[in-house]
Formats: sequence, C-alpha cells, structure tokens
Amino acid sequence: MAPEKTQSPIRYPSDIIDEEWEILQPVFDELEPYTTGRPRTTDLREILNAIFYLNKTGCPWCYLPTDFPPY
Repeated sequence: MAPEKTQSPIRYPSDIIDEEWEILQPVFDELEPYTTGRPRTTDLREILNAIFYLNKTGCPWCYLPTDFPPY
C-alpha cells in the first residue's frame, strides 16, 4: 500500500476531506493485501480525488490536471 499522508491539502472542491477519508480508508484496507499483480504505488485517496474531479467537471481522463496521478 502507498505511504499514508498525515494531512492532505484540499486542492479542488471535489477532493475528499480528511473526515470522509477516515470512513473510506478501512474499506480499502480490508481489500489488502494483493495476492497477484504489481504492488500499488499510487495513493488511493488521490485516485478517488481524480475520479470525483472527473465526475464533477465532466472532463475526459486525458485532461486531468497534472497534480493528479497519471492515468
């Protein structure tokens, strides 16, 4: 699993706040560990932030701002 952040800055209105992440993180931790495939290198919170950004703005994946993880 990717290293945990102590506090992440809110960059966009669609970003997950810390209280929301505290609710979601145990769900993702329960899905660990991987038994096949490569180890995860990207923070799941950042992936969710990118998905929520796309949902809110309606932009295509290729137009994601560069501060999100690469698609």
